[in-house]
Amino acid sequence: MTDLTASLDAPRESEATVRDFYALMKPRVMSLVIFTALAGMLAAPADLHPVIGFASLLCIAVGAGASGALNMWWESDIDSRMGRTQNRPIPSGRVTRDEALGIGVGLSLISVVMLAVFANILSAVLLAGTIAFYGGFYTMWLKRRTPQNIVIGGAAGAIPPVIGWTVATGSVAVEPLLMFAIIFLWTPPHFWALALWKRREYTEAEVPMLPVVAGPKATRVQVMVYSVLLALSSLALVFTDVAGPAYTVTAIITNAVFCWLAWTVYRRDEQTAQAEKYGAEKKLFAFSLTYLALIFAALLIDAALRSAGWT
Repeated sequence: MTDLTASLDAPRESEATVRDFYALMKPRVMSLVIFTALAGMLAAPADLHPVIGFASLLCIAVGAGASGALNMWWESDIDSRMGRTQNRPIPSGRVTRDEALGIGVGLSLISVVMLAVFANILSAVLLAGTIAFYGGFYTMWLKRRTPQNIVIGGAAGAIPPVIGWTVATGSVAVEPLLMFAIIFLWTPPHFWALALWKRREYTEAEVPMLPVVAGPKATRVQVMVYSVLLALSSLALVFTDVAGPAYTVTAIITNAVFCWLAWTVYRRDEQTAQAEKYGAEKKLFAFSLTYLALIFAALLIDAALRSAGWT
């Protein structure tokens, strides 16, 4: 622990509000988890009672929030050194580390147990493994030790559609595994575009992100490689039963745009990027969020069309 972390641990009276505790659970990440889990749940070839579906989604959301709280608890020293994270609940002094740990552990137990009750054991086991992987393995060990942290750690963020599918069916199939692959392969270009742009902050925080360890040039190559693999995996889903016309059209267009933006990041050197204030990297990062939303929204549209009797 650094002196800075020790100061965050110093006993003091909590000044947290409900909003601070909500922010502790990373609501943006939580919303993405809910959305992709819902897509996996509704795309599955099974009739799921709405009450069970809603309760299961709530458990998955709480589990995601628990992971976020554990992540912020452990990374409070890193967050305090980076401009984009200094106002988070712990570095800002609004929430104590002990409070964050208590919330993370408590919500983890509640979410897993309740998902087993509402859905099935397989879904609960997957949720428990995801929390342990992200809140433990990735946060406490992987992130500070290897530039491949984002690649390996991306598995945690990619599992929600698989959990959603297992809630509905009680089993795993090719389709949710392809959804997993989409998010897993999306994660590196998404975060490395940000890391290229924020490389100085990651360097100062001593986080071994790929641009810091391998350099911008190698990172740009990896962004391009993973973007192509992402396109291939998302287009592979077209040949399954869960994809219909909405997904097919969306996948073709969004992957063409994603690969084009990745190409613009790949082909420029660091001097040009700095001169243009990382405009290409910012565009790729911004579109990557839109990309994932459109891809899974298209799956939901096709699921609705099937429910309405359209083939």
